[in-house]
Formats: sequence, C-alpha cells, structure tokens
Amino acid sequence: MAKKFISEQYNNLEVVDITARGKGVVKSEEGKVIFVSGVVPGDIINVETYKKRRGYFEANLIEILEPSPNRIEAECEHFGVCGGCKWQNMSYEAQLKFKQKEVLHNIKNLSGMSIPEIDDIQAAPQPYFYRNKMEYTFSNQRWLTADEIANKSLTIEKRGLGFHKAGMWDKVVDISQCHLQAEPANEIRNAVKAFALEHQLDFFNPRDQKGFLRSLMIRNTKRGSFMVLIQFFRENKAKRECLLDHLKKHFNIASLLYCINSKANDSLYDQEIICYDGENHIIEEMEGLKFKINAKSFFQTNSEQAYELYKIARNFAGLKGDELVYDLYTGTGTIAQFIAKDCKKVVGVESVPEAVEVAQINAEENGIKNAFFEVGDMRDIFNQDFINRHGKAEVVITDPPRNGMHPAVVKQLILLAPKRIVYVSCNHATQARDLFLMKDQYKLIRSRAIDMFPQTQHVENIVLLEKI
Repeated sequence: MAKKFISEQYNNLEVVDITARGKGVVKSEEGKVIFVSGVVPGDIINVETYKKRRGYFEANLIEILEPSPNRIEAECEHFGVCGGCKWQNMSYEAQLKFKQKEVLHNIKNLSGMSIPEIDDIQAAPQPYFYRNKMEYTFSNQRWLTADEIANKSLTIEKRGLGFHKAGMWDKVVDISQCHLQAEPANEIRNAVKAFALEHQLDFFNPRDQKGFLRSLMIRNTKRGSFMVLIQFFRENKAKRECLLDHLKKHFNIASLLYCINSKANDSLYDQEIICYDGENHIIEEMEGLKFKINAKSFFQTNSEQAYELYKIARNFAGLKGDELVYDLYTGTGTIAQFIAKDCKKVVGVESVPEAVEVAQINAEENGIKNAFFEVGDMRDIFNQDFINRHGKAEVVITDPPRNGMHPAVVKQLILLAPKRIVYVSCNHATQARDLFLMKDQYKLIRSRAIDMFPQTQHVENIVLLEKI
C-alpha cells in the first residue's frame, strides 16, 4: 500500500531560481528542494507541499511576504489561468537573464565541451504582440473560475473560444484579449465567437466528439496580411458559409480557409484545406526573398526574431561563396534560401513532403538555382548514398525538432566531418546532449541564445562547432 503523502508548510523562503518549465525554486532549512508556480526569483514566500517527486517536492503558493525586484504586474487578464506566458509577472530584463543562465548551465554541464565566452542573448524588440500564428479551440464546456462556480445567481455562458487549460485536454479558457498576436487577431477571434453565439452554432465537445465549430487558426505576416482557418467537425454548408461570409465582409483577410475534420484529433496535416476566399497562402519577406506560407507550413512563429536567427546562423557559418552546405531539418527551406547567395550549393533535407514542395516552389519563385531539397526521414536518408549524390559538405546547418538529432544522424555527421557545424535548437538540453556525442571531433567556438518567445521560458540557442 502506497504511503500517504503528508503536506508541510514552509515559511519565509526566498525563490532562488526558476526551472526550464517556469516554476520557482526554493530550499527549506533542511535542504529540501521545492518547486512552486506563480513566483519570481527574489520573492520571499510561504508555501505548502502537495506532492513528492524524485529529488524535489511540489508546493502551492500560500503568500508572498515580500515581492521580488524582478516582479511586475502581468499585462494579461488571463495570466495564471490559460497556462501560457508563465513569465509575464517577471521583468523582461530578468527573463533574459534567466534564459541565458539556463542555456549556459546546460551547455556547460551536459556538452562535455570547453566553453568559450558566450555571446549576449539576442533580445526581442517586441516583448508582446510578436507571434505570427495562434490557434484557438471551441468548447461547449469552458473552464469556469471559482467565483463563477460559487455565484449561484449568475447565468453562466459555458461556451468558449480560447486556449486549453494547462493539464486539461478537455477544458478551454475563454479568451477576450491575448497579448501575443497583433490586431486585428483579437477582433477576428471575438467576432467569430460573437457570431457563433448569436446564431446558435454548436461549439465542440471533445469528450462526446460532437459539435460544429472545432478550432480557429490565425496567421499573419510582418506586413499585416492575415490568414484565417476555421476547422469544422461536420459539414453544414449554410451555417459554414454564413460564418465565413461574415468574416469576409468585416475583415480584410488575405487567405480565408476552412476544413471539415471529423476524426478524433484536430491535427490539420492529413486534412484537405479549402480556400473560401483570397489566396491559399500568405507571403513573408526577408531581404527580398518571398516565402509562401500555407495552412500546413512550418515557419518560425516570431517573424522579427526569425530574421535575427537566420542572420546569426549565416554569420556563424562564415561562408566564403565556394562551399557546399547541407541544411538538415530544413522545413520549408527558409534557412537554405537565406544563405544560398553566400555559398556554391545548399541541399536541404526534410521529412514532410508538403514542406519540401513549398521549399521548392519558393526557391523557384525567388530565382534561386543553387538550392536543392530532398524528402525523407533524416536518419534514413542522410547516409553515404546521399553524400555521393550531392557531394561532401564543408558546412552543415542543422535545426532539429525539440527532441534533437537521432544518434544515427549524429554518427553520420561525425563520419561526414564537415569543417563547421551550425546547430540551431529550440531545446538547449537536447542540443547539449548531441554536442556531448561530438566532443571528441569538434570544439565549441561560439554560442548565442535568441529570445523567440518573450513572456515564456522557451528560448532558442545557436552554436558553432569547428572540426578539431
């Protein structure tokens, strides 16, 4: 029989750090490590533990006795409820400090490499309204606050459109204003919800797999072109057209799309996307290059910082014009096309066929003739036959997903032995793990973090490796 956990209260503790998941770290006098949400390094707090984990405890915040100098008032009315933007109550300067600290900690302790002087983190020029893509979920059973539940006299509207409550796949926090995407994103979302309520359109219920309106995606470019995609669970032509015509009438939407998705999950990648009005894409521009973005395209969600990231990667690559470059995990080929003018040839590899198709179209329309793309799982396609087809690369740029590179890819990279490797990562822990596998063949020359996601704990990091 499992031993019952007995909660304990700890008073007058200072928050000394913050984890990669955004939780504050305190230590009791006995040396117990305790994680607690909703706090900022420097806060003096009282907490009560509720769960024991391996190596630490989790606790609820009881009281902030003395607020930290790093603490600020959160901008968003939904802060602490919707699960996003967990660092909104911390000054932006402090956010940058702790992101830089976390990156350095992982590189220093996990990579096994000698650490050079680390470049300063690249701050975001806009700490709010920086995202170019947001996804919202309809629910006929939204998350209710404690006050709403307690007030029996209220007539509560249970339908909502917003973000999933943290840790609850079937509950949605209704959002009135989000501070992450520029207007008219909030106006569009609120207009869709208001129209749906007025016309009694059914909101989705994920448990029962019933309803009409399922999800809403809004994308935009730096120049203000907007894409709107509504996902319906079932077809109802009259109601669907009524809603889409309402949006068409009241907003300047460059790409108005929809799909009918009746499967168990709301993933779009296996769905037919139908263009109702305008084009089936929007176009982002960088240094004269145009990138078509469709509903399924991967594109960095912070366009301004994506440009900075690409410039840093290009600078780290140190291209002279005569190199063959491999761009592993190329996505829609943005980095490959961005550096094409600075090298002899660049070859991008990506596992998603639709992404490669977009990369090829964009390269052709941008007049780039020295960029080539292949489809395939990286650990299968990146082999000696690949090298024989394209030639031996002097420089490799790699930008893998959060779980990093497969060991087979790292092994092939070591066998390829390029002079320089530029490793772009959205997870510096797995990046450091991969660096450890290359520590006997490569040395770490430069490392620079870039803040793509202000108000959150997430950060990108770019390293330059040179062959020993």
